[in-house]
Amino acid sequence: MDKVVNLCKRRGFVFPSAEIYGGFRSTYDYGPVGVLMLRNVKDSWWRSMVQMRTDVVGLDAAILGPPAVWEASGHLANFTDPLVDCRSCKARHRADHLDDPTTCPTCGAVGTLTEARSFNLMFKTHAGPVEDAGAVAYLRPETAQGMFINFANVLTTSRKRPPFGIAQIGKSFRNEITPGNFVFRTREFEQMELEFFVPPDEAGKWYEYWCNERYQWYVDHGIDPSLLRMRPHDADELSHYSSGTSDVEFAFPWGWGELEGVANRGDYDLTQHAQHSGERLEYFDQATNSRYVPHVIEPAAGATRAMMAFLIAAYDEEEVRGETRTVLRLHHRIAPYTVAVLPLSRKDELVGPAQRVLEALQPHWMCDYDETQAIGRRYRRQDELGTPYCVTIDFDTLNDGAVTVRERDSMAQDRVPIEGLVAYLTDRLV
Repeated sequence: MDKVVNLCKRRGFVFPSAEIYGGFRSTYDYGPVGVLMLRNVKDSWWRSMVQMRTDVVGLDAAILGPPAVWEASGHLANFTDPLVDCRSCKARHRADHLDDPTTCPTCGAVGTLTEARSFNLMFKTHAGPVEDAGAVAYLRPETAQGMFINFANVLTTSRKRPPFGIAQIGKSFRNEITPGNFVFRTREFEQMELEFFVPPDEAGKWYEYWCNERYQWYVDHGIDPSLLRMRPHDADELSHYSSGTSDVEFAFPWGWGELEGVANRGDYDLTQHAQHSGERLEYFDQATNSRYVPHVIEPAAGATRAMMAFLIAAYDEEEVRGETRTVLRLHHRIAPYTVAVLPLSRKDELVGPAQRVLEALQPHWMCDYDETQAIGRRYRRQDELGTPYCVTIDFDTLNDGAVTVRERDSMAQDRVPIEGLVAYLTDRLV
């Protein structure tokens, strides 16, 4: 894990936030490379969940919300964790995360922990210039509620009918008691959620369908199945709204951890918002001349957690000619850069053709351009960034109009005519 964290800082994936001021606990900034990879994770999710389907549409709902939304959803009453304090060192911990409920994990004192009390995880703020009760607002702790309160709007404007889904990617905020494990548990994070509305008698079938689909998505994007498992929740783990939940879990260095939850939420959310708002949130089926409140299947993933899992799963070291080569064996849809363009030297006669090759590739893929240091060192840098292909322009290029294409995992090299380069790469990046 330390090697992955070090690589993330050294190569510009992730930086501690406000680092020049000593940092701000468990907040992170995504650097020039990390922002590309995180965008690719989100784009790959959107591609499979929206672009490649006809039964899902998108939404981008507000981050700030009035108390009425969170009262209806149950978050104001139920979105809590058990909090304990150590009377000796003053550290705070989640009671349900303690290995020994009598011992403080920070200072080791025994019998110094207070009784557990409920701690609401929502961030409270005020909207407008006056901080009174009428101006109270909350940062959303999940993206889901924006999709539920827009159910009628989306149903009318999209002309969809159950089964259909609403997908959303966006920031959420939870005032976690004990954030940690790098970007795994942070107070500000990005979610990728789908609310899939189905006829009540089809909920079980669609729950199984989405459990299988979401597990397979991680496999299809490069995570070895031995590092994944689908774990159904026990009855005492279920949320107040769920009749069934399963987690896609990843084998992190510290143990199994959740990447994504798939929940059968029933009609809880639409019913709650209908009762509190006075609006009808139901579907009229013309074929049967009946109305019903759809049930909801929710696959909810963390974009930043998924990126972390992809990094850990892809990290590899091997010995090449007596030296250790570090490589990220990322799927090409996830890798920050797809192609790197590398002139063999900085001489003008190579830089010009290299720039023209770069311009030919940029409309198709995210490309890096690097003309400094020896070519071997540049290859190693691209290996650490997870770049699938490197294109080298050398002095032979001036005579034969071809370039050397190096594949990351095998390090095999092919000589490819420049005029056929886009086609060559396209065949391999499907």
